[in-house]
Amino acid sequence: MAYKSLLTVACSPEDVLGTVTAAAQIATAMDAHLDCLALGVDRTQVGYSYVGSGAVVIAAAMDRAEGEAREAEAALNAAIAAQSPTLRSSVDSVVTQLGALTDVVAARARYSDLTVLPLPYGKSRGVEDEATTEAALFEGMSPVLIVPPAGMKSAEPKRIVLAWNQSREALVAARRAMPFLKRAELVQIVVIDPPAHGPERSDPGGLLCQLLVRHGVKAEVSVLARTLPHVSEVLARQAVDIDAGLLVMGAYGHSRFREAILGGTTRDMLGNAEVPVFLAH
Repeated sequence: MAYKSLLTVACSPEDVLGTVTAAAQIATAMDAHLDCLALGVDRTQVGYSYVGSGAVVIAAAMDRAEGEAREAEAALNAAIAAQSPTLRSSVDSVVTQLGALTDVVAARARYSDLTVLPLPYGKSRGVEDEATTEAALFEGMSPVLIVPPAGMKSAEPKRIVLAWNQSREALVAARRAMPFLKRAELVQIVVIDPPAHGPERSDPGGLLCQLLVRHGVKAEVSVLARTLPHVSEVLARQAVDIDAGLLVMGAYGHSRFREAILGGTTRDMLGNAEVPVFLAH
Protein backbone atom coordinates (compact mmCIF):
# COMPACT_ATOMS: atom_id res chain seq x y z
CA MET A 1 0.00 0.00 0.00
CA ALA A 2 1.51 3.31 -1.11
CA TYR A 3 0.73 6.72 -2.58
CA LYS A 4 1.48 6.71 -6.31
CA SER A 5 0.41 10.17 -7.43
CA LEU A 6 1.37 13.23 -5.38
CA LEU A 7 0.50 16.90 -5.90
CA THR A 8 1.98 20.08 -4.49
CA VAL A 9 0.72 23.61 -5.17
CA ALA A 10 2.75 26.80 -4.80
CA CYS A 11 1.04 30.20 -4.66
CA SER A 12 4.35 31.99 -3.97
CA PRO A 13 8.08 31.17 -3.70
CA GLU A 14 7.80 31.07 0.12
CA ASP A 15 8.51 27.68 1.75
CA VAL A 16 8.58 25.93 -1.62
CA LEU A 17 11.85 24.07 -1.02
CA GLY A 18 10.71 22.49 2.26
CA THR A 19 7.35 21.44 0.84
CA VAL A 20 8.78 20.03 -2.39
CA THR A 21 11.55 18.23 -0.49
CA ALA A 22 8.98 16.49 1.73
CA ALA A 23 6.83 15.56 -1.27
CA ALA A 24 9.87 14.37 -3.23
CA GLN A 25 11.08 12.18 -0.37
CA ILE A 26 7.67 10.53 -0.11
CA ALA A 27 7.48 10.08 -3.88
CA THR A 28 10.95 8.50 -3.97
CA ALA A 29 10.23 6.20 -1.01
CA MET A 30 6.91 5.04 -2.48
CA ASP A 31 7.93 5.02 -6.15
CA ALA A 32 5.40 7.74 -6.95
CA HIS A 33 5.11 10.63 -9.42
CA LEU A 34 5.10 14.23 -8.14
CA ASP A 35 3.01 16.85 -9.96
CA CYS A 36 3.80 20.48 -9.11
CA LEU A 37 1.43 23.36 -9.83
CA ALA A 38 2.41 27.03 -9.70
CA LEU A 39 -0.55 29.35 -9.16
CA GLY A 40 -0.82 33.01 -10.03
CA VAL A 41 -3.94 34.50 -8.46
CA ASP A 42 -5.84 37.52 -9.73
CA ARG A 43 -7.44 38.99 -6.60
CA THR A 44 -9.41 41.70 -8.46
CA GLN A 45 -13.00 42.22 -7.34
CA VAL A 46 -14.68 42.47 -10.72
CA GLY A 47 -18.11 43.38 -9.37
CA TYR A 48 -17.42 47.12 -9.55
CA SER A 49 -14.84 49.63 -10.76
CA TYR A 50 -14.40 53.35 -11.31
CA VAL A 51 -15.64 54.61 -14.67
CA GLY A 52 -12.94 54.27 -17.30
CA SER A 53 -10.53 52.40 -15.00
CA GLY A 54 -11.91 48.85 -15.21
CA ALA A 55 -9.78 47.62 -18.11
CA VAL A 56 -6.62 49.16 -16.64
CA VAL A 57 -7.21 47.59 -13.22
CA ILE A 58 -7.95 44.17 -14.68
CA ALA A 59 -4.91 44.25 -16.96
CA ALA A 60 -2.62 45.27 -14.07
CA ALA A 61 -4.02 42.53 -11.87
CA MET A 62 -3.51 39.89 -14.55
CA ASP A 63 0.07 41.06 -15.15
CA ARG A 64 0.75 40.75 -11.43
CA ALA A 65 -0.81 37.28 -11.29
CA GLU A 66 1.25 36.11 -14.26
CA GLY A 67 4.40 37.44 -12.59
CA GLU A 68 3.58 35.57 -9.39
CA ALA A 69 2.96 32.38 -11.35
CA ARG A 70 6.37 32.70 -13.04
CA GLU A 71 8.07 33.27 -9.67
CA ALA A 72 6.35 30.25 -8.12
CA GLU A 73 7.17 28.12 -11.16
CA ALA A 74 10.84 29.12 -10.98
CA ALA A 75 10.93 28.25 -7.27
CA LEU A 76 9.34 24.86 -7.99
CA ASN A 77 11.84 24.09 -10.75
CA ALA A 78 14.74 25.06 -8.50
CA ALA A 79 13.38 22.88 -5.69
CA ILE A 80 12.89 19.93 -8.04
CA ALA A 81 16.46 20.34 -9.32
CA ALA A 82 17.70 19.95 -5.73
CA GLN A 83 16.06 16.53 -5.36
CA SER A 84 17.19 13.05 -6.31
CA PRO A 85 17.68 12.63 -10.08
CA THR A 86 15.49 9.50 -9.89
CA LEU A 87 12.44 11.59 -8.93
CA ARG A 88 9.66 11.49 -11.51
CA SER A 89 8.01 14.91 -11.60
CA SER A 90 6.35 17.60 -13.68
CA VAL A 91 5.84 21.34 -13.22
CA ASP A 92 2.92 23.33 -14.59
CA SER A 93 1.63 26.87 -14.02
CA VAL A 94 -1.86 28.39 -14.09
CA VAL A 95 -3.25 31.91 -13.68
CA THR A 96 -6.71 32.08 -12.13
CA GLN A 97 -9.03 34.51 -10.44
CA LEU A 98 -9.50 33.99 -6.72
CA GLY A 99 -13.12 32.97 -7.21
CA ALA A 100 -12.12 30.17 -9.60
CA LEU A 101 -9.16 28.92 -7.56
CA THR A 102 -11.21 26.19 -5.89
CA ASP A 103 -12.13 24.59 -9.22
CA VAL A 104 -8.54 24.75 -10.51
CA VAL A 105 -7.01 23.12 -7.42
CA ALA A 106 -9.82 20.60 -6.94
CA ALA A 107 -9.50 19.39 -10.55
CA ARG A 108 -5.87 18.44 -9.85
CA ALA A 109 -6.35 17.14 -6.30
CA ARG A 110 -9.13 14.72 -7.27
CA TYR A 111 -6.65 12.65 -9.24
CA SER A 112 -3.91 12.65 -6.61
CA ASP A 113 -3.42 10.17 -3.78
CA LEU A 114 -1.93 12.88 -1.55
CA THR A 115 -1.60 16.67 -1.76
CA VAL A 116 1.43 18.19 0.00
CA LEU A 117 1.15 21.85 1.00
CA PRO A 118 2.86 24.41 3.26
CA LEU A 119 1.17 25.88 6.33
CA PRO A 120 -1.77 27.97 5.10
CA TYR A 121 -1.37 30.55 7.88
CA GLY A 122 1.47 32.93 8.73
CA LYS A 123 2.91 36.33 7.90
CA SER A 124 3.94 35.30 4.39
CA ARG A 125 0.69 33.48 3.58
CA GLY A 126 -2.31 34.92 1.79
CA VAL A 127 -5.99 34.11 1.41
CA GLU A 128 -5.12 31.96 -1.60
CA ASP A 129 -3.07 29.58 0.59
CA GLU A 130 -6.03 28.85 2.85
CA ALA A 131 -8.31 28.55 -0.19
CA THR A 132 -5.90 26.04 -1.78
CA THR A 133 -5.92 23.85 1.34
CA GLU A 134 -9.71 23.94 1.56
CA ALA A 135 -10.10 23.21 -2.15
CA ALA A 136 -7.89 20.11 -2.00
CA LEU A 137 -9.60 18.79 1.14
CA PHE A 138 -13.27 19.52 0.56
CA GLU A 139 -13.78 19.81 -3.20
CA GLY A 140 -10.79 17.77 -4.33
CA MET A 141 -11.47 15.02 -1.76
CA SER A 142 -7.74 14.49 -1.38
CA PRO A 143 -5.91 13.88 1.89
CA VAL A 144 -3.54 16.77 2.56
CA LEU A 145 -0.14 16.71 4.23
CA ILE A 146 0.69 20.10 5.73
CA VAL A 147 4.45 20.64 6.03
CA PRO A 148 5.68 23.23 8.58
CA PRO A 149 8.66 25.51 7.80
CA ALA A 150 11.00 23.06 9.56
CA GLY A 151 10.12 20.45 6.94
CA MET A 152 9.55 16.73 7.36
CA LYS A 153 12.20 14.66 9.15
CA SER A 154 11.44 11.45 7.28
CA ALA A 155 9.25 10.31 4.42
CA GLU A 156 8.40 7.32 6.61
CA PRO A 157 7.83 8.68 10.15
CA LYS A 158 8.67 6.13 12.82
CA ARG A 159 6.26 7.53 15.40
CA ILE A 160 2.80 8.85 14.56
CA VAL A 161 0.05 10.41 16.66
CA LEU A 162 -3.45 9.59 15.39
CA ALA A 163 -6.19 11.79 16.86
CA TRP A 164 -9.39 9.83 17.50
CA ASN A 165 -12.84 11.12 18.51
CA GLN A 166 -15.09 8.50 16.87
CA SER A 167 -16.03 10.92 14.07
CA ARG A 168 -16.42 10.16 10.38
CA GLU A 169 -13.59 12.57 9.56
CA ALA A 170 -11.19 10.89 11.99
CA LEU A 171 -11.95 7.46 10.53
CA VAL A 172 -11.45 8.71 6.97
CA ALA A 173 -8.09 10.21 8.02
CA ALA A 174 -6.99 6.92 9.57
CA ARG A 175 -7.85 4.98 6.42
CA ARG A 176 -6.25 7.52 4.06
CA ALA A 177 -3.06 7.62 6.16
CA MET A 178 -2.59 3.83 6.01
CA PRO A 179 0.57 3.97 3.83
CA PHE A 180 2.24 6.03 6.57
CA LEU A 181 0.72 4.04 9.44
CA LYS A 182 1.88 0.66 8.11
CA ARG A 183 5.48 1.89 7.81
CA ALA A 184 5.64 3.33 11.35
CA GLU A 185 7.22 1.65 14.36
CA LEU A 186 4.54 3.09 16.65
CA VAL A 187 1.11 4.61 15.98
CA GLN A 188 -0.37 6.11 19.12
CA ILE A 189 -4.14 6.51 18.93
CA VAL A 190 -4.84 9.51 21.15
CA VAL A 191 -8.30 9.91 22.70
CA ILE A 192 -8.91 13.11 24.66
CA ASP A 193 -11.62 13.17 27.31
CA PRO A 194 -13.80 10.39 25.80
CA PRO A 195 -17.53 10.81 26.57
CA ALA A 196 -18.68 8.83 29.61
CA HIS A 197 -21.77 7.58 27.80
CA GLY A 198 -20.44 7.19 24.26
CA PRO A 199 -20.52 3.97 22.21
CA GLU A 200 -16.83 3.36 23.02
CA ARG A 201 -17.09 4.22 26.72
CA SER A 202 -15.76 0.83 27.86
CA ASP A 203 -12.80 0.76 25.46
CA PRO A 204 -12.05 4.16 23.87
CA GLY A 205 -10.21 3.70 20.59
CA GLY A 206 -10.24 -0.08 20.95
CA LEU A 207 -12.07 -0.92 17.74
CA LEU A 208 -9.90 1.42 15.67
CA CYS A 209 -6.79 -0.11 17.22
CA GLN A 210 -8.08 -3.57 16.34
CA LEU A 211 -8.71 -2.50 12.73
CA LEU A 212 -5.22 -1.06 12.36
CA VAL A 213 -3.48 -4.03 13.99
CA ARG A 214 -5.23 -6.37 11.56
CA HIS A 215 -3.61 -4.33 8.79
CA GLY A 216 -0.19 -4.86 10.34
CA VAL A 217 0.00 -1.46 12.05
CA LYS A 218 1.85 -1.34 15.37
CA ALA A 219 -0.83 0.62 17.22
CA GLU A 220 -1.65 1.43 20.84
CA VAL A 221 -4.25 3.62 22.54
CA SER A 222 -3.50 6.53 24.86
CA VAL A 223 -6.40 8.23 26.70
CA LEU A 224 -5.54 11.78 27.76
CA ALA A 225 -7.26 14.46 29.81
CA ARG A 226 -7.85 17.87 28.26
CA THR A 227 -5.37 19.76 30.43
CA LEU A 228 -4.96 22.67 28.00
CA PRO A 229 -7.57 25.11 26.65
CA HIS A 230 -7.65 23.61 23.15
CA VAL A 231 -7.69 20.01 21.95
CA SER A 232 -5.13 21.00 19.31
CA GLU A 233 -2.71 22.03 22.05
CA VAL A 234 -3.01 18.66 23.77
CA LEU A 235 -2.38 16.85 20.49
CA ALA A 236 0.59 19.05 19.61
CA ARG A 237 2.15 18.53 23.05
CA GLN A 238 1.67 14.75 22.80
CA ALA A 239 3.33 14.71 19.38
CA VAL A 240 6.35 16.50 20.84
CA ASP A 241 6.41 14.29 23.95
CA ILE A 242 6.71 11.04 21.96
CA ASP A 243 8.91 12.64 19.26
CA ALA A 244 6.30 11.96 16.58
CA GLY A 245 7.16 12.71 12.96
CA LEU A 246 3.53 13.00 11.89
CA LEU A 247 0.14 13.89 13.34
CA VAL A 248 -2.96 12.42 11.68
CA MET A 249 -6.40 13.94 12.23
CA GLY A 250 -9.75 14.52 10.59
CA ALA A 251 -10.29 17.85 8.84
CA TYR A 252 -13.38 19.55 10.17
CA GLY A 253 -15.27 22.23 8.30
CA HIS A 254 -18.41 24.35 8.38
CA SER A 255 -20.09 26.74 5.97
CA ARG A 256 -23.53 27.87 4.96
CA PHE A 257 -22.47 29.11 1.54
CA ARG A 258 -19.60 26.88 0.38
CA GLU A 259 -18.86 23.17 0.47
CA ALA A 260 -16.92 23.82 3.70
CA ILE A 261 -14.31 26.03 5.32
CA LEU A 262 -11.79 24.91 7.90
CA GLY A 263 -13.31 24.61 11.36
CA GLY A 264 -11.87 25.81 14.65
CA THR A 265 -9.96 22.70 15.70
CA THR A 266 -8.34 22.33 12.28
CA ARG A 267 -7.43 26.03 12.17
CA ASP A 268 -5.93 25.86 15.66
CA MET A 269 -3.79 22.87 14.73
CA LEU A 270 -2.49 24.47 11.55
CA GLY A 271 -1.84 27.82 13.17
CA ASN A 272 1.40 26.79 14.85
CA ALA A 273 2.10 23.22 13.72
CA GLU A 274 5.63 22.06 14.56
CA VAL A 275 5.29 18.59 13.00
CA PRO A 276 3.71 17.66 9.66
CA VAL A 277 -0.07 17.28 9.89
CA PHE A 278 -2.00 14.77 7.77
CA LEU A 279 -5.62 15.83 7.19
CA ALA A 280 -8.56 14.12 5.50
CA HIS A 281 -12.26 14.97 5.36
